[in-house]
Amino acid sequence: MKLLKNLYNYRELLKTNVKKDVGGKYKNSFLGVLWSFINPLLQIAVYAFVFQIIMRSNIENYAVYLCCALVPWQYFSSVVLRGAATIIDNGNIIKKVYFPREILPISIVTSEGINFLISTIIILGFVIVSGIGLSVNIFWYFLIVIIQYIISLGISFIVSSLSVYFRDLLHLLGVFMQLLFYATPIVYSAQDVPASFRWLLKINPMSYLIEGYRTIFYDKMPPNFQSLGIALLMGIVLCVIGYFVFRKLEKGFAEEI
Repeated sequence: MKLLKNLYNYRELLKTNVKKDVGGKYKNSFLGVLWSFINPLLQIAVYAFVFQIIMRSNIENYAVYLCCALVPWQYFSSVVLRGAATIIDNGNIIKKVYFPREILPISIVTSEGINFLISTIIILGFVIVSGIGLSVNIFWYFLIVIIQYIISLGISFIVSSLSVYFRDLLHLLGVFMQLLFYATPIVYSAQDVPASFRWLLKINPMSYLIEGYRTIFYDKMPPNFQSLGIALLMGIVLCVIGYFVFRKLEKGFAEEI
């Protein structure tokens, strides 16, 4: 309740931060917002070439299959990596002005979420051009996005507060995200994972979400609601733990920065 009250009282600050972050991400860049499309398209081209042409993946419409997973993953990855540095990057403001510190990670998750909504146009373009087409099940997209937002927020609370005290975390997260990328069924199918390693998918909330996006866009079917329920439960737990950790550690932010 205190979090909600703070968000309401400082809603203009949150709005300004999000607007500034979204508008300033590609400020002074020649291509501007087009980078929201170019970056994922280049990655899709590289992975599609490696796994479909060189490694000869037998997945039909592999570029579409990859796109449905890679675009949501970029949202998650950006939130984790940018969220980890947000308190440190805003150290000068934290030392001078009082405001609820949780505004900072929430701003990152929200602004990156808006960028993700824009980037979803890429997925729509791929499924339409490939001939797969759209179905009414794409409306489940908003449910999956909300669950991903909750998960991302919980993780952002944790990494943003811990990195203030353990600066090496900023470097370790880069390596960890690379490992997690290959531990998530993005460039391969979850069915291809040996049974002895399936537990890795079960403890990884992004594996449930990736399958959800693929199901509604690539398979044009309703998502697995049991899997989404598990992901939502993980997100709620992460948010509760993350906010508790953040509130505990924020008292020393000014001294540590």
